[in-house]
Amino acid sequence: MESFDPARFVEEQSREIKRIIGAERALVAVSGGVDSSTCAVLTRKAIGENLTCVFLDDAFMREGEPETVAEALRKEPLNVPVKIVNVQERFINAMKGLVDAEEKRRRFRETFYQVLSEIAHSEGCRFLVQGTIKADIIETVGGVKTQHNVLEQVGINPAEQFGFKVVEPLKMLYKWQVRAVARYLGLPPEISERQPFPGPGLSIRVVGEIRPDKLEALKKTTAIVEKSLSSYKPSQYFAFIIDNVAYDVDSSATHIREAAARFLNVPSRNVRVIIFRDRATGIRGGKRSYGRVLGLKVETPKGEIYPADIRNLLSLQAKILNEHPEFSRMLYMIRESQADKPYVIGIRAVETKDFLTAEVSNIPWKVLDEIALEVLSERSDIAAVYYDITPKPPGTIEME
Repeated sequence: MESFDPARFVEEQSREIKRIIGAERALVAVSGGVDSSTCAVLTRKAIGENLTCVFLDDAFMREGEPETVAEALRKEPLNVPVKIVNVQERFINAMKGLVDAEEKRRRFRETFYQVLSEIAHSEGCRFLVQGTIKADIIETVGGVKTQHNVLEQVGINPAEQFGFKVVEPLKMLYKWQVRAVARYLGLPPEISERQPFPGPGLSIRVVGEIRPDKLEALKKTTAIVEKSLSSYKPSQYFAFIIDNVAYDVDSSATHIREAAARFLNVPSRNVRVIIFRDRATGIRGGKRSYGRVLGLKVETPKGEIYPADIRNLLSLQAKILNEHPEFSRMLYMIRESQADKPYVIGIRAVETKDFLTAEVSNIPWKVLDEIALEVLSERSDIAAVYYDITPKPPGTIEME
């Protein structure tokens, strides 16, 4: 790992923030993630009470998140006062009816900055400080996916469009470097080691259309997955939700079924291929690919789900997705309830350093099965639970 001195970084960036903002007021929006929280504490250190810090409760946060984050930042030794702004209805209405992942990200960005523009105006803030990091810029400029907090790098002039100048103290850092800065600044472990959480929140883990009951199911499931996987410490882990609507099988599904049966050494009649209607974001040739989602259900002779070794599944995934580039994701069923229920849940866990590439975590099957059992016991609207066995590339870490 390359050398990085967080103390030197904090000293240099504090001077730079003070030089740019001077005696004026600045606004920062925190989400509870390490990037925005570190940015808030660093800026508070630089300009003191001239910083206004807000938490936008946009309906896409985890359960109890606004209050938990605000309390953590307000406490000693950070002493960053945080105002919680309830804008749930506004964001839900803005995202209503959208299905395409990029359109959802763009609409979220538009609403996010319009809200911040209004707050900045009312608070007399001419600067917005935000925790954009290097991976956000690389992915957006490279055409992989639109990160909501990347503006000037893609030709958006925030001063003209929203009325504030943007300051990005962390834009040259990768996630591991941001965590080092957070620890140096004294952020508590629940923030410095916090699971990465996308700016648009759960809106991009609700694959396809966002509906209130679908979002609520994901919030409940997210709590179960995060609690169960925290001790295994993947770089990132979360739940996502998909409508339980599949296409009729076609010739490609027949080929995939035969390939999976040979690879796992089971009869082909024990393999079922599911091609979901909802699509997910992936990467092909370094660019964004909005592809199909493939589900695989394999049974033992006794009719139980076949507990395949994760490493074998990864080899199978590589073979199938290389031969069928129309798919951006491959999911393996862990446990099911009833096919006529409206949603399915996916579990995603990956290992990564820079978040530009990622490998699937080798979580024990027993753990995955216990999570699936709890999810199906807690939620009456979930038909099945899958494990996402797609690395990055060809998948992205987030679903959308």
